[in-house]
Amino acid sequence: MKIARIARDGEISVGIVDGARVQPLAAAIQVEQLLAASPEEREVLVERHAIGTSIPLDAVTLLAPVLPKTLRDYITFEEHLEGSMRGLGMTPHPAWYEQPVFYFSNTNAVIGPDAAVEVPPGSHRLDFELELAAVIGQPGKNLTPEQAADHIAGYTLFNDWSARDLMTPVIPLGLGPVKGKDFANTLGPWIVTADELEPYRRGDRLALEMHAEINGVPLPAGGDSSENMSWSFEEIVAYASRGAQLEPGDVLAAGTCGAGSLIEYWGRTGVDDPPPLRPGDVVTLVAEGIGTLSSRIIPGVEPIELPRARTTPRRPRTWAAASAS
Repeated sequence: MKIARIARDGEISVGIVDGARVQPLAAAIQVEQLLAASPEEREVLVERHAIGTSIPLDAVTLLAPVLPKTLRDYITFEEHLEGSMRGLGMTPHPAWYEQPVFYFSNTNAVIGPDAAVEVPPGSHRLDFELELAAVIGQPGKNLTPEQAADHIAGYTLFNDWSARDLMTPVIPLGLGPVKGKDFANTLGPWIVTADELEPYRRGDRLALEMHAEINGVPLPAGGDSSENMSWSFEEIVAYASRGAQLEPGDVLAAGTCGAGSLIEYWGRTGVDDPPPLRPGDVVTLVAEGIGTLSSRIIPGVEPIELPRARTTPRRPRTWAAASAS
């Protein structure tokens, strides 16, 4: 089943996509209800709450299929890690091989298919990132990978937009990419339920072929397969749930696949070719079993300048270890 959020005639609702048509559901039905249901329960919900008959997909506007409370972005493809680190003048940290690391992204910046992406203020090296993401259906905490499988409702595409020149100066501080990834997170075009993607499973990995296109032209290095994740989705969900509650609608992205961003080209060749994205460019992400997710780049605004940090006098202090009690 393909679960979408749609807008038509000023109203937002859930829709079930089937080929070139979509079946709108009653306004009372939320995406999270369908995510939490079993495949059999979803069919019943759709049958009970369908509004009229299906309509052409091009008669509606597709929105982000879910508005997550939390959005975790991992880095689970070693090829991307190596290439992107070269682009930042770094090498992979040994800690990466010990655990599936992630950062929290900006859920207020989530947008949907075909929504325009503004060049972030002050950036001249805008990049995209081709990612597959899992969407949580059942709440859970401290899950094993085996248990986590039952908590994944489905999968969607994720474009983790990146302003490389805004990231580079702050990453050494150890707090993350800061404004380099704070401006846009594109999800869509819909959520494909986990049962529908079972034919693509190879062992404990989904094997979905993925590639990216700029202005309709595939990138020259080709694509990658989600089978090459260094940790499975079940493993990264289990890790996310360690000491933390996961809720329906939470999104966990696998990170960029190999050859899934421009920085890999820049890092491996030493030149900005293909060039950074510019206004008018259209980026399209393609994933087998899911579909396509396109976005157009538009001009942004100039940054509002801020002063450098103010240095202040230090108070006199006594730095002594606390005595044992």
